[in-house]
Amino acid sequence: MHSIHVLGDGAGGGGAVVFVIAAVVIVIGLVFFAFLAQFIGLYVRAMVSGARVSLMELLGMRLRKVNTLVIVNGRIQASRAGLQVSQPEMESHMLAGGDVQRVIAAMIAASKAGIDLPWQTATAIDLAGRDILEAVQTSVNPKVIDVPNPQFGQPTIDGVSKDGIQLKVKARVTVRTNIRSLVGGATEETVVARVGEGIVTAIGSAADYKHVLENPDKISKAVLAKGLDANTAFEILSIDIAEITVGENIGAKLAADRAESDKRRFQAEAEQRRAMAVAYEQEHVAKQAENRATVVLAEAEIPKAIADALRSGNLGVMDYYRLQNIQSDTSMRQAIAKPSDSKT
Repeated sequence: MHSIHVLGDGAGGGGAVVFVIAAVVIVIGLVFFAFLAQFIGLYVRAMVSGARVSLMELLGMRLRKVNTLVIVNGRIQASRAGLQVSQPEMESHMLAGGDVQRVIAAMIAASKAGIDLPWQTATAIDLAGRDILEAVQTSVNPKVIDVPNPQFGQPTIDGVSKDGIQLKVKARVTVRTNIRSLVGGATEETVVARVGEGIVTAIGSAADYKHVLENPDKISKAVLAKGLDANTAFEILSIDIAEITVGENIGAKLAADRAESDKRRFQAEAEQRRAMAVAYEQEHVAKQAENRATVVLAEAEIPKAIADALRSGNLGVMDYYRLQNIQSDTSMRQAIAKPSDSKT
């Protein structure tokens, strides 16, 4: 009896272990089923849409922290549009920071418009920071760019013709996106700058501003002939001159400024010559005063010489008186010859 009781207790303990194991398995199964249940809806949607994705693939995307909803929706859209894009390619682009939904939408729009847009090109454009969907839309539906761009604060493109008249021009450029050169191609600002430069050159080469006013299409033709869309992300379809306004007479203004500058220069040169003449005159005045002083000194020696001649007997008294008379006559004649200072 004792041995039978022991066997009974061992059987009861084994049943408990089995029950615990079964419970654990059931719990794990429920947790796993609950984890997979969130993918059931996506799995069914993908399957009925012809873009089948397995549950294990969905589980792998979740473990790789990839947005499964975006990938499944992208596969469905691509499959419906007849695009061949694999799940790993979409995952790689998303993990690289790209916008899968926008790329798929752009590829669908390009396919409908008959534009060849491979997955590699589309993802490269997206990763380069360009709006791939807008680029495709612009390629299908060209857009118009204002030259100059009002956002830059410049209202018109100003040029001066050969006759010196300033012309103020506003233009509208119709462009469409060049998908092939979108990566690495110059942006819209470059197109605006090149067109503005071409307009200034075309105006500057005109002999008369009236010719530009009469034939504004010459500006458009001259600018288009330069191939300004080279190495840009756009293709220029047309350039239309929207407005031409006559500005200032720059040539006359420059001529007036030049004349005023020449006037100041000539005045400065004349003043310099006048100053030199005044200095030269003062030099002569000083020289004259110096000569006069020499004469005065020489005249002062005359009385001494006369006195010495009288003492030595070389000059008599009568000779001295005759000399005095001659000096008196000379002074009288000078006084008579001097003009009168009386006022009439």
